[in-house]
Amino acid sequence: MLYNLLLTLIILDGLVLAVVVLLQAGQGGGLASLGGGTADLVLGGRQAVTILHKASWVTGGLFMFLALILSVSASHRSASQSGVQQELRQTIPAQQPAPVAPLQTAPPAGTATPAPPPAPAPPPGK
Repeated sequence: MLYNLLLTLIILDGLVLAVVVLLQAGQGGGLASLGGGTADLVLGGRQAVTILHKASWVTGGLFMFLALILSVSASHRSASQSGVQQELRQTIPAQQPAPVAPLQTAPPAGTATPAPPPAPAPPPGK
């Protein structure tokens, strides 16, 4: 419930933020003014603070705050299993591994066993 409310609020705030930013007047020049303009042209100069300027700061800050709260809420929510995961676990039966035959240590019946190697001869002269 809280997650859905936060998600709705952040979507609405994002839409309002986009509208407020698009309604603001441009500074003119953009990156082209970096080539040889004065400090006022580069930094935008001193302008009167308008309601759109204040609204963009407020909605931007609110967006970041809601994003932080939403991420914390989502991390706690993902700790539990979703309904789809629970259904999949119930429909798939537990598969038992096939029994493994023990290793054979003796040769199979009917095969010849190799003869043991001959004993070494005693050294001559002693």
